[in-house]
Amino acid sequence: MLRTRAKLFASALLLSVAVSVVALAQGARQPAPSPVAGTIAAIKVEGNERIEAGTIQSYMLVRPGGAFDPQEMDRSLKTLYATGLFSDVTLRREGSTLVVKVAENPIVNRIAFEGNHKISDDSLRPELQLRPRAVYTAALAQSDRQRILDLYAKRGRFAATVEPKIIKLDQNRVDVVFEINEGNSTLVSRIAFVGNHAFSESTLGDVIGSREEAWWRFLSSSDSYDPERVNFDKELLRRYYLSKGYADFEVVSANAELAPDRSAFFLTFTLNEGERYKVRKVEVNATLHNLDPKTLQQLIEIEPGDWYNGDALERSVQALTQAVQDRGYAFVDVKPRIKRDTEKHIIDIAFDVGEGPRVYIERIDISGNQRTMDKVVRREMRVAEGDPFNATLLRNSRQRIVDLDFFNGVRVAPSPGSAPDKTVINVDVNEKATGELSLGGGYSTDIGPLVSAGLRERNLVGTGIDGSINALLAQKQSQINLSVTDPYFLDRNLVAGFDLFRIQTNLQDVANYSERRTGMTLRLGYEFTQHVRQIWTYSIINREVYDVQPGASIYVLDSKGQTLLSQIGQALTVDYRDSKLDPHTGWLVRLGTDFAGLGGDARFVRAKLDGAYYIPLDRLTGNTDWNVVLQGGVGKTFQMGGAKEKIIDRFFLGGDNLRGFETGGAGPHSIPAGDSIGGRFIWTQTSELRFPLPVSRDLGLTGRAFVDVGSLSEVDPIVLNGAKVGLTDDAAPRVGVGVGISWKTPFGLLNVDLAQPVIKKKYDKSQLIRFGFGTRF
Repeated sequence: MLRTRAKLFASALLLSVAVSVVALAQGARQPAPSPVAGTIAAIKVEGNERIEAGTIQSYMLVRPGGAFDPQEMDRSLKTLYATGLFSDVTLRREGSTLVVKVAENPIVNRIAFEGNHKISDDSLRPELQLRPRAVYTAALAQSDRQRILDLYAKRGRFAATVEPKIIKLDQNRVDVVFEINEGNSTLVSRIAFVGNHAFSESTLGDVIGSREEAWWRFLSSSDSYDPERVNFDKELLRRYYLSKGYADFEVVSANAELAPDRSAFFLTFTLNEGERYKVRKVEVNATLHNLDPKTLQQLIEIEPGDWYNGDALERSVQALTQAVQDRGYAFVDVKPRIKRDTEKHIIDIAFDVGEGPRVYIERIDISGNQRTMDKVVRREMRVAEGDPFNATLLRNSRQRIVDLDFFNGVRVAPSPGSAPDKTVINVDVNEKATGELSLGGGYSTDIGPLVSAGLRERNLVGTGIDGSINALLAQKQSQINLSVTDPYFLDRNLVAGFDLFRIQTNLQDVANYSERRTGMTLRLGYEFTQHVRQIWTYSIINREVYDVQPGASIYVLDSKGQTLLSQIGQALTVDYRDSKLDPHTGWLVRLGTDFAGLGGDARFVRAKLDGAYYIPLDRLTGNTDWNVVLQGGVGKTFQMGGAKEKIIDRFFLGGDNLRGFETGGAGPHSIPAGDSIGGRFIWTQTSELRFPLPVSRDLGLTGRAFVDVGSLSEVDPIVLNGAKVGLTDDAAPRVGVGVGISWKTPFGLLNVDLAQPVIKKKYDKSQLIRFGFGTRF
């Protein structure tokens, strides 16, 4: 019994000891109570030079009277760093005072660039975030470094390197210098197409804008890699395949691989051509009141049996929209519905013509014009704020802005306005240089070797005024001309300008004399509509026929000496061409009349009618470089008041208006001297086929084949001693046939025509080769 109690007592004792040990162990693991944090009595700022202590304390989260909270102090530290004002910040406690020690970032004194030759300082500086008198930080310097690299990449220089460096100055200032190694242009070494079966790589290579590097592209940027150009290449490929009937075409990918040495790119376009579709049915449906869809059918360029053509579809939509709007329907919506039969590879097209949403133009925003005044661009717009939205007029507006030739690029696009029924028209332009300081040289068949010099500004101080002074010195001609034209005189629909000139021409080869003209012309014109304009002129010119050779005919001798021409004229033009700079389709007719007799010696009325018609061959050839141009003109001079007819007032035939013949070489001639003496009645006609040559489009070569026809007649014979002096005056047509090329070289335009007269008179003077070349540098 006693032994049992002893065991129980021992067990209880052991249990008590064990519990105590466990309790002690747990107690050891508990954290000791923290001491009291304390209160911030004051904040002391050290190291600041420019920035006030109060400003620094305003950025911090801790305040005098607050606790020394480690978390708040850490957040205050990060806030001070985030200001970008300091390169180093430390916080420490000295008793009840919080000491903030800062090292201020330096101030930028100036920014310089070294090693940049392809991009000027003025182009680089706006890209930077760093500015003089701003705070310098390493992060901003690295960010600006990347911005400069991106700018060089846009210029095709991916091998460029940029290193920002600082030069320390007194008063904690620094000069920032970006050392640039521009490297060589990163060219496109190879362009490959994957998945193309219908068209060869060479054909598709001519479609896109990117080009493989070649020696003749040294003045072009098309062989430099440009991501934006590659994206546009995808769109060009899509349009091309759609125009050829491949309605399911898509560009799967366009990959650009940079060579390891960053010297070249390899472009690969992966294509899915799909099947080619033919058109089975074309119809027009109209829901507008009193609009007969049958009257619109003729405007559609696609017919049943044709291969599907996306370009023709788009042009048909534009033609239908414009035709319906011209009939008084302001809000028109033309939607093409395309139904594919993927098994038979045929397409049905329906044009649904209905009322479009009633959207009005809220405002017109113009951007990108750094130098050109807003009004210069705005006055070319065919729509105004408050007008109904009209896509056709917007396209016309864009073409008018392009025709100004002030901009490298013009983008006109609508964007949503402040309400669903309002839209904002955004006009974005990219300005180009419009001033020309030129020296030139070349050769012309008409005037021989030539040198020229000129100063011209087509957009004087951004106002759109065109001013120029030019001088030409050639073997057979010399001239100097001062010209000023304001296309919107007094900000109205008026074109005003003047010309001062002196022209001296050697005509010894064709008529045994030289002529000199000195005078001025005043011009004033206006537009009736977008397509109809008229210009009035007044000219006063002193003309002189001189240096008449002893063997010259009486018709030349009779005009020897000086005469004064005082003449008023007008030209009425109806112009429906798609472009004034590079017309491809449309027509133009011009009627000009001159009346001489407001003083001076000459008394005559002259009338001239000219016209041109451009026929695109896109539909037949699939290439916009093919077209036919038909040109013609007729002129007649009527003598008045018994005034004596002068050779200097007559028309002449040959040269530019009749290839295959010398300038003035066809038409009436004197007998026996053989002088070309001109005539009062002239007509000419030209039929010309223009086509691309089988070479790279980048070379700028185009070809032409032409037939020129013309006639010149009506000269009053001179009676001497009761007998008529001999002359030939045969109104029979002359014909010249030939071919030619135009080459847009980096140094100027070269024109060469090879023509053969096929119908001529024995006294006419022919010219086999017509050559013209000029350059400016």
